[in-house]
Amino acid sequence: MVHLDYRDARPIYTQIFDGLREQISTGVLLPGEKLPSVREMAASLAINPNTIQRAYRQLESEGWIATVPGKGCFVCGNDLGQQREIQRWYNTFDEATASLIALGVLRQTLVERLQEGEKKTC
Repeated sequence: MVHLDYRDARPIYTQIFDGLREQISTGVLLPGEKLPSVREMAASLAINPNTIQRAYRQLESEGWIATVPGKGCFVCGNDLGQQREIQRWYNTFDEATASLIALGVLRQTLVERLQEGEKKTC
């Protein structure tokens, strides 16, 4: 289930979108898996169903989920959403790297950090 932080500056629908997108991209939600209905999710999070509907529409427009009329919303099995997520993280990485270099961090320090990160994932 998605966690909402009411102190977060992001709108609620964006938090829901980001939470579901992360669960799909990390494999918590698998292709073909049915998402809770708009009403079910709205009731469990105690928020307006229109907020859930907005997040679902955005997920569908980006290829993360598909709606089957009369059946519900399902996680898509294609890699389009995952490729967009990878590109989004590459962009974030590029921006962070450029900022760190501008602050005087050495290239070798960044390479060492990458190598440390590889060790943690193995």
